[in-house]
Amino acid sequence: MLKKIYNLIVCCLFFTVGTISAQQPAQYSMYMLNPYHYNSAYGGLDESLSATGVFRKQWVSFPGSPLGFSFNAHLPIEYIKSGVGLSMEHDVIGAYSNTFVRASYNYIIDFGDNGKLSVGGAFRFMQKTLDGSLLRSPDGNYEGGIILSHNDNLIPQIKVSSNTVSADAGIYYKHRKFEAGLTALNLTSPKLTLDVGTIQQIRYVRNFILTGSYRWDVNDKMSLHPSFLLKTDLIKFQPEIGAIFKYQDNFFGGLAFRGYSKNTKDAVVVIAGLKLNKNFILAYSYDISVSKLRTYNSGSHEVILNYNLNRPIGKEIPAKVIYNPRFL
Repeated sequence: MLKKIYNLIVCCLFFTVGTISAQQPAQYSMYMLNPYHYNSAYGGLDESLSATGVFRKQWVSFPGSPLGFSFNAHLPIEYIKSGVGLSMEHDVIGAYSNTFVRASYNYIIDFGDNGKLSVGGAFRFMQKTLDGSLLRSPDGNYEGGIILSHNDNLIPQIKVSSNTVSADAGIYYKHRKFEAGLTALNLTSPKLTLDVGTIQQIRYVRNFILTGSYRWDVNDKMSLHPSFLLKTDLIKFQPEIGAIFKYQDNFFGGLAFRGYSKNTKDAVVVIAGLKLNKNFILAYSYDISVSKLRTYNSGSHEVILNYNLNRPIGKEIPAKVIYNPRFL
């Protein structure tokens, strides 16, 4: 049954004529622990060098299910009231793979006790690859696992790839108690072309992502952190809500839910993590699928590791060297 579903998905991909639209970015469940991933305006708001790596395997046991890796690093440059960052992401869905590299800059306005407001933008390099050797057609000629011919000019026999560039823009406000951000991805709605015998155009649709979170101190040891994320291309919407309990800011756990109706519900997410030391935070989440796909997969796994240098960087312009002629 799983193989039939996978083949149906492949057929839908390759027998669709014209331009294909890539509507939404890759799915990650622990968005509240990695705000820079979706919003480049967050760069430097961790107030030191911050680096985050994420691994995600979605819909385990489902053939061709998404597999993703991402890494980002960002830091403040306080003497010019700015933040800079770099991120890389690679995800695989069936025979498709996507690679993204993003460089960002943001300007930070410090309101003191009233928080910080950041406005920024980023340039993104994007590469999409189709590995035709992973596909099989009904009329193909295959012997001993070797592809002699797909007999289908819509399916390449080797890997084909194409590149394009795009731009993002975002705004982010961070306070000790509350933070929120809005970002626009793929502002230029770029296209790329895959030559698979016939020309296949793929257009990246402009997406908007709204996030927010709040910190409620239950007592001097425990705090509650509700959060939300909304992704949309202004046609379809995918909301997520969650809440994490923290104990002494060292141990934490919580739940999240993705979807908003009977037809859009996707998963219940269980989250757990701990602060390993003053620099590292490790967290794990497990998605319990509640959509119609729940009978065809055994959930999704995600692991995130964050490193924070936890000391100031770029507080002031380095002092000029002053030579003393007395010691010449």
